[in-house]
Amino acid sequence: MAGLIRREDIDAVRERADLREVVEQYVTLKTAGIGSFKGLCPFHEERSPSFNVRPRVGTYHCFGCGESGDVIAFLMAMEHTSFAETVEKLAARYSIELRYEEGSGPDKAETGRRQRLLDAHKIADEFFQRCLSIPEAQIARDFLTGRGFTREHAESYGVGYAPQGWDHLLGHLRNKGFREDELKLTGLFSEGRRGIYDRFRGRLLWPIRDMTGNTVGFGGRRLYEDDQGPKYLNSPETPIYKKSQVLYGIEHAKRNIAKKRQLVVVEGYTDVMACHLAGVDTAVATCGTAFGEGHIKIARRLLSDDGSPAEVVFTFDGDEAGQQAAVKAFNEAHQFNAQTFIAVGPEGMDPCDVRQHRGDEAVRGIVEARTPLVEFVIRRRLREWDLGSIEGRLGALRAAAPVVAEIRDSSLREAYTRELAGWLGSDIPEVSAAVAAAGKSGSSRSRQQSTTTPRAGAPAQAPPGAGPADQSRAGHAGEAGGVVPSVQYQRPDTRDPAVMMERQALEVVLQHPTRLSAEQWEEIFAVRFTAPAHQAVHDGIRIAAAEASDPKLWVESVRQEVPEPLRGFVSELAVTALPARTEEHLDRYCQEILNRLVELKIQHEKANLLGQLQRMEPAESPEEFRRLQSELKDLERRRRALRSAD
Repeated sequence: MAGLIRREDIDAVRERADLREVVEQYVTLKTAGIGSFKGLCPFHEERSPSFNVRPRVGTYHCFGCGESGDVIAFLMAMEHTSFAETVEKLAARYSIELRYEEGSGPDKAETGRRQRLLDAHKIADEFFQRCLSIPEAQIARDFLTGRGFTREHAESYGVGYAPQGWDHLLGHLRNKGFREDELKLTGLFSEGRRGIYDRFRGRLLWPIRDMTGNTVGFGGRRLYEDDQGPKYLNSPETPIYKKSQVLYGIEHAKRNIAKKRQLVVVEGYTDVMACHLAGVDTAVATCGTAFGEGHIKIARRLLSDDGSPAEVVFTFDGDEAGQQAAVKAFNEAHQFNAQTFIAVGPEGMDPCDVRQHRGDEAVRGIVEARTPLVEFVIRRRLREWDLGSIEGRLGALRAAAPVVAEIRDSSLREAYTRELAGWLGSDIPEVSAAVAAAGKSGSSRSRQQSTTTPRAGAPAQAPPGAGPADQSRAGHAGEAGGVVPSVQYQRPDTRDPAVMMERQALEVVLQHPTRLSAEQWEEIFAVRFTAPAHQAVHDGIRIAAAEASDPKLWVESVRQEVPEPLRGFVSELAVTALPARTEEHLDRYCQEILNRLVELKIQHEKANLLGQLQRMEPAESPEEFRRLQSELKDLERRRRALRSAD
């Protein structure tokens, strides 16, 4: 079993990874001062940029929403990958070999085989996309045009064409250096008495990609009447493709799902494209299988509980098969920390047909007109009974009461109890009693939920490869465009000149630690800060300074040594622009701030000594009196020396 990634290797990733380079894959950055960049925040909607990045210290912070962290935290948030997955991805990008503490880590041979499979699929993906332009592919282009998709749409979603014939892709991959044993593992080929041959022939193809954007399989649509294969042909299961663990379109939808806290599940590849082009950019599809446990894990990962409501919307055909699929989805719905809905297109049309015949607005209308899944299931059970008879109404009540009883929200359960009474034409107390009885007897699903499903807001299990300090991404949106650390760490009031000086000093220490001399570090360590939040950050600096060596690791080291609610505050201090336009001005500013902080410390010490002197009788303790006077003179000399240095 793979062990934890070594701490020094994680630090090496933080040190070598270029934060600006990574962020600019998602955000357009502009210069905002010496060593600082600014852009529109990718974590919340805004019109003026408040997202700050300081590559020198490896930290980002948004003054609008409070999101902050290092390059690992940023990529985790954008790609929705685990800590270990993110470190491994960055390590591969920057050619860093990772070592693992417990266990042997990933098997190198297995890792190599997996990479070869991914490489083969990437080459195949590019091959199929190029083939969509050949004359033979006119039938594929006509298919797309007939469903309202342009050439640009096809390119955006990587749609391709597999030429007719037996070995077009086979020969292409052989020319790229792939061996026979490697080709057999890809799932891109079938095998007969004469050897292997192309699995996809004469078909329109959609690449199936995982959460990180790697192509892991394909889905092919039949185009020719003499094709005896199924209408849709998907890749078989391989070491990199498990159909129960992938969702088509997830690479396009994942950020919108997380941001809007909505997941729309449709049935086909063209439905995903139609939804996205119509503005429903949270749509995904399963790949030839029912929406199951593996897909639920993906959904929970993207809809991680942040206190705001989330929803999962299933779109199914209006036929019996579609209704059965809806019921199956309802049976799995308790695993979501989200409300579940069902949406059925007009006249049973799927989203692609709706867009083609009725336009984009009608596609959006399908989702807007969604029905709670619990209501759909209750009504479906009621249709199985003759509500015109006493026996029918009693049977319907017995069938529907357990569904209502399983609703966890008590207010919602009471509301559906009243609705059920109205649908049955029964008295509310009678229905309420039936629901209560069904709740006491319980169902197997409810019992399973109580033992296997985490409650909303419960902490997730720590990902492999990360210590406790690596799990949190602190930062809470506060007033005045900053971070309010927490109740016990009130935001320091910088209207107080002394508190403002403390903040400025912490900004300098966090952003430019190499500008401090050994003597200045000793002075800084001896300072006591008046604001509790500032003192907590100062304490973190003292601890981190004992081990930190690289400037890129410095801020993250301090973040990990402060209380969790203050980590976002540390990032805020680390990216706040300093009032300097040149390196010379910056150096002067840093020295002035640090000198003023030390001078403030000296003034406090002088005040304490003066108080002691005033309380003393010189005749009673002449030596102690002279010692205090000498210390007072030394402090005054130091203060004047600092002033002359400014």
